Amino acid sequence: MLEMKISNEMFYGLLLALGSFLLAMFLTPIYTHFAYKYKFWKKQKKTTVDGKLLPIMTKLHAHKFKRVFPTMAGIVGVITVGVVTYFCNWDRGQTWLPLLGFLGGAFVGLIDDLINVFGDGHGAAGLRAPVKFAMITVVGVALGWFFAVKLGWSSIHIPFIGEWVLPEFLMIAIFAFAVVATSNAVNISDGLDGLAGGLMMVAYGAFGIIALFQGQWMLAGFCLTVMGWLLSYVWFNVPPARFMMGDVGSFALGAGLGVVAMMTNSFFLLPIIGGLLVVEAGSSLLQIIWKKVFKHKLLISAPIHHHLEAKGWGEAKIVMRFWVIAGILALIGVFVAAAGGIV
Repeated sequence: MLEMKISNEMFYGLLLALGSFLLAMFLTPIYTHFAYKYKFWKKQKKTTVDGKLLPIMTKLHAHKFKRVFPTMAGIVGVITVGVVTYFCNWDRGQTWLPLLGFLGGAFVGLIDDLINVFGDGHGAAGLRAPVKFAMITVVGVALGWFFAVKLGWSSIHIPFIGEWVLPEFLMIAIFAFAVVATSNAVNISDGLDGLAGGLMMVAYGAFGIIALFQGQWMLAGFCLTVMGWLLSYVWFNVPPARFMMGDVGSFALGAGLGVVAMMTNSFFLLPIIGGLLVVEAGSSLLQIIWKKVFKHKLLISAPIHHHLEAKGWGEAKIVMRFWVIAGILALIGVFVAAAGGIV
């Protein structure tokens, strides 16, 4: 009977993924029409967070900005995941919180994208980094409060060790950290055609498997719903990209993934399954610290995928190899979840 139940729930999850894919494929031409008509062009980032020029990255991606193609394609994902989840997979205990995280991250990213696209072109291309950081932190803290207080989560599982019981304030802080760190890491990773989309497909797939074997069928269905949209997105985003997801997509994906990791009690698996996100964000942070301390750059350009570009790696080569590494890390993460007592 249990096997039959698992099979039925898996089948329903696959239907959610298929429905999400088909809806996204239907919505994408509509978005594309308006995006090209109203010129949702992304302004090229030419300075670092500390105001320094970015001549290397500007040179590497000069070919992209000779042709115009829109950003904010993440709007398609927000609508798709929201509609499919609300009408087909709604549950206060399992999908309300990850969906709200997904939408909360999307809201922060959308504001940044709108300023970038429709701003006057002076100053930063979008929200200032501290403002964006503060906004996503508010989202993380609010969701963390609901997670700890309303849903009653009071412990985090440490693989191979057991449960770590925490006071409410610390649980909220860890939850907020997962949302903020993952959101920013996905945003940083969204720098090459197809890169972030592929990494997120693998990560959501891994956490979906964990949720499935925990018996959290609807949470697994949410992960599959996101994967369905990402399959559609990557179809159009592989080089040469037809559009970019923008911050509305990357922040939605990151915030949603952070929530899913907490809902599956897999906080300590985030650095494994999202290992490349750690490398991407870590390389950017290390570059900033290295320049401040040693007065020169550690990498040719940060994050690491731009460094590899500058070393002569082709864009498709970087993306494909990162996808392969992400798949290996996801397998390791699922294995640790099984062996370490999470599932």
